[in-house]
Amino acid sequence: MKNLMPLLFIFLFIFPLQAQDDNNLISHSQKPKLIVGIVVDQMRYDYLTRFWDKYEEGGFKRLVRNGFNFRNAHFNYIPTYTGPGHASVYTGTGPQNHGIIGNDWYNKFEERQVYCAGDDNALPVGTTSSAGKMSPHRMMVTTVADENRLFTQMRGKTIGIALKDRGAILPAGHTANAAYWFHGSNEGKWITSDYYMQKLPQWVTSFNNSGKVKSYMKTWNTLKDIDSYTESGPDQTTFEGGYSGRSTFPYDLNELASKERPYELLKVTPYGNSITTDFAIAALDGEELGRDEDTDFLTLSYSSTDYVGHNFGVNSKEVQDTYLRLDQELGRLLRALDEKVGKGNYTVFLTSDHGGVDVPSYLSSVKIPAGYFDHTIFEEELRSFVSENFDGAEIIKYIYNYQVFFDYEVLREKGLAANEVEVTLAHYLLQYPQINNVYTRTQLQSGSFTTGTAALIQNGYNQKRSGDVIFVLKPSVITYSKTGSTHGSGFSYDTHAPLIFFGNGIKRGSSSARAEIIDIAPTISALLGISFPNGNTGRPLVEILD
Repeated sequence: MKNLMPLLFIFLFIFPLQAQDDNNLISHSQKPKLIVGIVVDQMRYDYLTRFWDKYEEGGFKRLVRNGFNFRNAHFNYIPTYTGPGHASVYTGTGPQNHGIIGNDWYNKFEERQVYCAGDDNALPVGTTSSAGKMSPHRMMVTTVADENRLFTQMRGKTIGIALKDRGAILPAGHTANAAYWFHGSNEGKWITSDYYMQKLPQWVTSFNNSGKVKSYMKTWNTLKDIDSYTESGPDQTTFEGGYSGRSTFPYDLNELASKERPYELLKVTPYGNSITTDFAIAALDGEELGRDEDTDFLTLSYSSTDYVGHNFGVNSKEVQDTYLRLDQELGRLLRALDEKVGKGNYTVFLTSDHGGVDVPSYLSSVKIPAGYFDHTIFEEELRSFVSENFDGAEIIKYIYNYQVFFDYEVLREKGLAANEVEVTLAHYLLQYPQINNVYTRTQLQSGSFTTGTAALIQNGYNQKRSGDVIFVLKPSVITYSKTGSTHGSGFSYDTHAPLIFFGNGIKRGSSSARAEIIDIAPTISALLGISFPNGNTGRPLVEILD
């Protein structure tokens, strides 16, 4: 009998534990049929709170009230541009690893400026325009959507959609079934490249031929009474760009559109977001997303918010109206997901690719330090300084994205050490009135920074692709026109982004603890039980997972 006791112990205690583990696995296997990743281009976090009382119940409020809202989510690198932002959201790492160091950059090996999604070897599909010569080949790592494709033996689909090519291509990754972007010009079509396919599917052709895009060539007026838009500045200001000199509501798009490229104007209005929702809903049916047991991905970027922000500025009536209309688009998309995929069968995350600065000319008018950096004058002065201090040697190859690239052949010919030149230039740049910080290649390659601007620069610094001296402008100092907003810095107005998770597997709640945008991809990976993207440096946000 005594000999049976160990066996009884095993049966009573180990087997129940094993059964419990199996139950956990079974529970985990009830994962979402569809992941919908939403990136709202140039969305500052405070657009969520500032316009909250004007939002309806089915869009932002539904996501926040029934999902998990991170109130203190940030990008952890510089530069905060669209290409790096979209890549970082889906790869779980920053430019240091994924290699998308800007929307475009100087390629020192090709000795030319390159575009983050440009591909000379790709052919356009759906158009004859060079707008179709795009692919993700410059991104060096996998996305979470790629890992899902690998995990499901390529059965799980990935479809990327955005007005901007880079907003569609980079999130969808290398293995996507398709990425579609909007070619405005005089065509008004959704297009792709032969990286994905040889011809458009019938559902895309049908959409392009439906007349839906043309129906948005109409008048844009405010959704609600403009006098109720007390969360934004006056409609008539000197801080806005506008269309052909016009910067007050209403806007007759047919009257304002270029005769040669009429559909380009739609991008710079909230109707570009409406077209994006229309196409995304069509994709749910056309691609049969979320219809089987293998998880699919829909990567969706709303780009018009960025175009409107650049044009009118973050404090404009136009931006407020664009977000109130986007709120409706989100509601429409969520209802379509409920109907076509089923409540409880999908998971959504919503974030941004960067924020945006208040128009510096506006800030100056209310006595807040701000200003403009003239890159042309700066480059002339820097090259003159170099010539005077290095015996006329043209040691600077290129200056772009606040990075100085050396000509290493000239350095060798003149017997100059790169690290000594770095120090001389860094000292000069720090004397420049509008420059706040300077970092050299030697510092970034040999040091390890964990906080502050230096850490942001290092996280955005790719040893093969980045320059030799990096400089950072003062807060609210930008290289831009004196109307409209831009982005790119490591200051909170550019790094603080919304981050909301909603749906299958997500707890309800909120947190003011710091989260980083690179945490999104590993969180979705953990939810699905798949490998993290291969360059991942983020952490799963375990507090939101059921």
